[in-house]
Amino acid sequence: MTHVLPASHRALLDALKHRGRATVPALAGDLSLHVETIREHLRSLEVRELVRRDGTVQDGPGRPEIVFVLTDAAEPLFPRREGEILRALGHHLVATGRQDVLRDFFDEYVGARRDAALARVSHLEGRERLEEVARIFDEMGFMPVLDDSADVPRLRLCHCPIRDLVEATDIPCRAEIGLMAVLLGEKPARVGYLPNGDDGCSYELADVP
Repeated sequence: MTHVLPASHRALLDALKHRGRATVPALAGDLSLHVETIREHLRSLEVRELVRRDGTVQDGPGRPEIVFVLTDAAEPLFPRREGEILRALGHHLVATGRQDVLRDFFDEYVGARRDAALARVSHLEGRERLEEVARIFDEMGFMPVLDDSADVPRLRLCHCPIRDLVEATDIPCRAEIGLMAVLLGEKPARVGYLPNGDDGCSYELADVP
């Protein structure tokens, strides 16, 4: 999920990221804001599930102070380089003739999920099966859309969650279409391809009514 944050909320998240764990008074000191302002910001960020409470700490006389930490949902808001590194790794394996490492990995990765996915569709036919396959690919991050505007149904994957790796090798694409074929009970024909500039990886499904 994309979070559009006010600058004050962003500054608070940055301060909490630097500290790791922090109380309201500590954050107020870091940002030169009143403690009530910090509490209000934290309440808003809790609602958005970007921060959470993590116990209390006694710091001087009076009541213990609540400690706040970032949630896992906040992590994508900070700089990440996995895509760049994944793309470089893919190029390296291809350049050194070790595509088999990627091929073996995707065989194992897809294989570990195939049985559970197949169990969800094996009792379904036709449109119901296609819709369940679309749900499975949605859970995998591909943002599928069923398109009935053509003569035969098309399943269009609008997003590639590993696009950086696909820039280096089509091995993940072959694993993708292989899984789709197993789940549909037919090998779909690819008629659109994101790396070629199309608006998605689109597959025609001739045997689905």
